[in-house]
Amino acid sequence: MIHNNQNQDCSILDILRSLFGFQAFRPNQEPIIKSILSGKDVFAVMPTGGGKSLCYQLPATVMHGTAVVISPLISLMKDQVDAAVENGITAAFMNSSMNADEVADVYRMLKYNKIKLLYIAPERFAMPHFLERLKAAAVSLFAIDEAHCISEWGHDFRPDYLGLSLITKMFPDVPVAAFTATATQKVQKDIINKIGLREPHIVRASFNRANLFYEVNPKSKLELQLLEFLKGHRGESGIIYRTTRDSVMETAGFLVSKGISAVPYHAGLSSEERNRNQEAFNRDEASVIVATIAFGMGIDKSNVRYVIHADLPKNIESYYQETGRAGRDGEPARCLLFFSRGDIPKIRYFIDQITDDGERSIAMGKLSQTVGYASHNVCRRKQLLGFFGEEYPDDNCSACDICSGSVEQVDITSDAQIVMSAMSGTHERFGMGHIIDIITGADTKRIRELRHNEIKAYSAGSHKDKKYWRFLGDELLAQDIIRQDGEQYPVLKLTQKGSDVLYGKEKVTALKREEIRKKIRQPEKGGPGQYDEALFERLRSVRKRIAEEHQVPPYIIFSDKTLHEMSGYFPLTFPEMRRISGVGDAKLERYGEDFIQEIKIYLDENPGIPVPATNSGNRPADFDYPDAGQASKKKNCSRQDKRKLYH
Repeated sequence: MIHNNQNQDCSILDILRSLFGFQAFRPNQEPIIKSILSGKDVFAVMPTGGGKSLCYQLPATVMHGTAVVISPLISLMKDQVDAAVENGITAAFMNSSMNADEVADVYRMLKYNKIKLLYIAPERFAMPHFLERLKAAAVSLFAIDEAHCISEWGHDFRPDYLGLSLITKMFPDVPVAAFTATATQKVQKDIINKIGLREPHIVRASFNRANLFYEVNPKSKLELQLLEFLKGHRGESGIIYRTTRDSVMETAGFLVSKGISAVPYHAGLSSEERNRNQEAFNRDEASVIVATIAFGMGIDKSNVRYVIHADLPKNIESYYQETGRAGRDGEPARCLLFFSRGDIPKIRYFIDQITDDGERSIAMGKLSQTVGYASHNVCRRKQLLGFFGEEYPDDNCSACDICSGSVEQVDITSDAQIVMSAMSGTHERFGMGHIIDIITGADTKRIRELRHNEIKAYSAGSHKDKKYWRFLGDELLAQDIIRQDGEQYPVLKLTQKGSDVLYGKEKVTALKREEIRKKIRQPEKGGPGQYDEALFERLRSVRKRIAEEHQVPPYIIFSDKTLHEMSGYFPLTFPEMRRISGVGDAKLERYGEDFIQEIKIYLDENPGIPVPATNSGNRPADFDYPDAGQASKKKNCSRQDKRKLYH
């Protein structure tokens, strides 16, 4: 275990391995850590699950003094502290839930340099008494999590964050590291200016979350659709987002009535009930949490296997951040959006309440981007990354419904000409709904009054339903053949490309999607990443028992990824267990024997399961495995013998 008086000359790679149990850094972590250790400010945009916390926790163990971590939600602080303590780092939090004696204890530890990590909310930093105590202490660095909250251009602006601009003024010699998972270039510049970062080392990591599978399904009978999805994900943790409090309660109640352990979460519940439900979800006592967007910022739960949006998100930034709560452990996870155009007016109602014309225009633009994401027949990953200014290099991501479905190109020129003929015949002064009414031959009062039943395109598309024409309109918008003009009541206009198609100079094709979708990619038996599912379930039970004994969420003991590796590599000794990702010295000492013993029992009960005997590309780096004879001896080694050998 690395102690607080660890020599600062100790290799950060040694600390990574011994304290956190990882054999190598993830992309961008090492340069960020080295910048902080050299006293330089940092601004980092890293996707959820990219390892942001390690970027400030590791330097904190090396540097003299206490690292102050500003985190937006006090409900998460205990879990963040518990996770650090499990890794052998002295940590504490200070928030409004504590009594005077508890706060005094933290101040005492701070004064005598007894803690390496102190988690606070931004409101705490604004308190003069706290600042006085902090100035008298040895502060090693400031880490600002969810830094986009300081920007009014971001999707989750919080006025309390503006007070953090005092940090660089009051602590001019202390490095500041600001982290966020979502920031456009404009938001990035605003964050750096508002915090006052001094020539920071800037990292914009790829926004691509390769382990996430994105898909959009038409929303029809939502409850039955949810039930069908959850049947295939029994026992897995997942989040279902709904727009309103009423819909949260209805969905949670429906799932419970069908035997699914689900709990609700929204701002209308009492703080006690919200905390109780979030705790049940974190501790795997409830497999599903149905929530409004009030739930989730900075959530540390690593084993969320799916995130479902049962309603249309209001903007792409929120959608990206919310889906990012799936698969934080790097294991495969699924992001499903149920899309209905009926959701659009509900969001527009709230947008229409915005009094500032500029803000309302920005909100409408963001809504249009979200509708485009859900309706355009284009790779989901390519669309998401493009929003953040990143170009996805491949033609096929193999991990979204568009790319993994069976598709073919079909000629839609004649149908496109029907739509554009109706637009031209009405002088390009009407929106999508009215144009579709015209081409499907709707007999409405408005059409008769405008005499649009007399134009050539009237009823020209009656051979297909409105759903098809709506899809076709979305496709023409996506391909820039037509465009929408106006904000509150947009009308359709032809582009130059559209004119060429209308007058037969160009053809237009679209992807014809077959409803044959590949399931999310799972490790294949016999290949890299394989694991024994039955053993994994047994190790999950061991993890849950230990977590209940220690009163922490199971993922804090070990992540799903760590258990998957144990279930694939069958470590039977402390040296073997030590090479499993996520098993540091402290956790090995506390829990290693429990998991080794369960693996040994499982192998004894299933003697036909082959235990890998040699080091190979399917195993962690520098993992030395015994030959068959040694493995056999170790399988028969008693708990007492192992303690003699490895302690």
